[in-house]
Amino acid sequence: MTALPFRLPRPPKAVVFDMDGLILDSEILYRKSVISAGAASGLDVGPSVYEAMLGRPWPGIVALLKDHYGADFDADAFRLIWIEHFDALIENELALKAGVISLLDRLDAVGLPRAICTSSTHRAVQHHLGGFDLLHRFHHIVAEGDYAKGKPAPDPYLTAASRLDIAPQDCLVLEDSFNGIRSAASAGMMAVMVPDMLAPSDEIRALATLVINDLTEVGDLIG
Repeated sequence: MTALPFRLPRPPKAVVFDMDGLILDSEILYRKSVISAGAASGLDVGPSVYEAMLGRPWPGIVALLKDHYGADFDADAFRLIWIEHFDALIENELALKAGVISLLDRLDAVGLPRAICTSSTHRAVQHHLGGFDLLHRFHHIVAEGDYAKGKPAPDPYLTAASRLDIAPQDCLVLEDSFNGIRSAASAGMMAVMVPDMLAPSDEIRALATLVINDLTEVGDLIG
């Protein structure tokens, strides 16, 4: 991890958040539910499958599943089972990551606009963030269906910058996934990784502006 104090190359004019694994401690629930859904479907879903899903939009996950289980694999049918297992978990186990509320309070205090940029659906964003009364704390939501290509392409983050009306290079992105860092970096943004399920690889360390421990450290980046 980067040692304190750390610095950004320039002061951010907006902050763009990923959601799953960054704001919400949900990636562990996705992992548990995809494994249990696989078991219910007679599939062995191991780390090579699950870890490759992190940060991908659904079309990318479909391609991954078909590559792993065969071209005839019914990914949409499996998704329905997976959603059932995930929904059962989030009712009792979904939690916020450390530092979310204090960071949002800090951004309010300094007047920085912010957006969500996620591979999840708008329905998921509304349900998950709404359950914690956080929707009103973001100025824009960019989710599945709002961009041509999902992460790791730059499209999601470029869309977020456009909606915020802030130049990409002046946006601070907070991400936990490899594909999210790839997306933000390719969009020309200051991409800060806050690891969740996976520690950064050498590739991701090279792409990321910084790697920090958790969201409680972000206040030191924005002044």
